[in-house]
Amino acid sequence: MTGLTDGERGSGTVLNLALGMVAVICMTALAALGAASRAQGLAQTAADLGALAAATAIQVGADPCAVAADVVQYNMAVLVACTVEAAGVVTVETARDVDLGMTWGTGTATARARAGPQRSQ
Repeated sequence: MTGLTDGERGSGTVLNLALGMVAVICMTALAALGAASRAQGLAQTAADLGALAAATAIQVGADPCAVAADVVQYNMAVLVACTVEAAGVVTVETARDVDLGMTWGTGTATARARAGPQRSQ
């Protein structure tokens, strides 16, 4: 005999199963966090590039928001807003869908970027 009473038989198995479930939940949460972080980074990249392209388009006389929309779409994001401000400063807002797994479903990562000529001092 191992010294266990009948009421304690199998308690190690239950404990191991519980710890295994905690590990699975933690790994799922980390995977969702990684997916959200990646989607936010891609949305920010699309916003940055779209704003730079739009600011450049102003310099050459093209439609800045149309150029931004093309660049953002090429980077697999959606152009949410494009604002041309005074002195050629452009603000671009983008969004990108993210799949967070079966547990958390889907979400949207958003980003904003501004670009334009350097301010004179």
